[in-house]
Amino acid sequence: MPDAQDKLKVFKPSHSFYVGIDSDGCVFDTMEIKHKECFIPNIIKHWNLQPVSKYAREAAEFVNLYSKDRGVNRWPALIKVFDLLRERSEVQARKVNIPQAQPIRDFITSGLPLGNKSLAELEEKNHDPILKQGLDWSEAVNATIADIVENVPPFPYVRECLAKLKGKADMVVVSQTPTEALQREWQEHGIDSYVSLICGQELGTKAEHIQLTTDGRYDADKILMIGDAPGDLKAARANKAKFFPINPGHEEDSWKRLYQEGIDKFLAGDYSDDYESALIEEFQAHLPELPPWKR
Repeated sequence: MPDAQDKLKVFKPSHSFYVGIDSDGCVFDTMEIKHKECFIPNIIKHWNLQPVSKYAREAAEFVNLYSKDRGVNRWPALIKVFDLLRERSEVQARKVNIPQAQPIRDFITSGLPLGNKSLAELEEKNHDPILKQGLDWSEAVNATIADIVENVPPFPYVRECLAKLKGKADMVVVSQTPTEALQREWQEHGIDSYVSLICGQELGTKAEHIQLTTDGRYDADKILMIGDAPGDLKAARANKAKFFPINPGHEEDSWKRLYQEGIDKFLAGDYSDDYESALIEEFQAHLPELPPWKR
């Protein structure tokens, strides 16, 4: 792990401002297609959830797209889906065995980076069938994404925001998507040249990405995280950074607001607590804690 993070630790600022930017669902409108066409069909297939596919789909869409867990790493998200299914009466009535997946739970709390490389090394060491099942699922997800997800452009106003920040702030992609996929997507649309680094799940958590690239290099009020999920807000808070939310379902409006006022306020030192709080309150209203079937 230390070797993988070296390029973050030696990152040198070129400007006095720093902007971390999430990718999936934030810069690119890829969350819907990735989860509905890539993650969820593979969850149903690889975890034998065909008898309750309707409920598995509902649970997975809620966790990954329409709840406070939006944007969480795939492994905790998978466990959350299993737990929601296990307690649902319609699933219980069908007497379907929903995986407990304890080895996956142990992997999540192990402190290891939550990517395929770490899981593959763990599976090779322990020869656990659940870890193998999880690795097969995760690799299938990546393969399906590579096969299906293409020609999905950035949201309107993303490119304008990046251009407006260029020459004034160091920009870093802060994401839990595999780095290879991030590099492919940013390069495909010619926006990789705006950012100094592209950090995916193999390089640690989002909070670690920000901490390792900013520690001792920037004033706290000159660090901004742009994201579409509570995990992005949490990563910002862990580093005492400012946060600008991209509201799920209203992404274009959010990027337009960032372009028209947010960037100017940030660069002028006028990104007040009251301004940020109002944005966050609006953002959190879009992401409930309880699924529809429990409300």
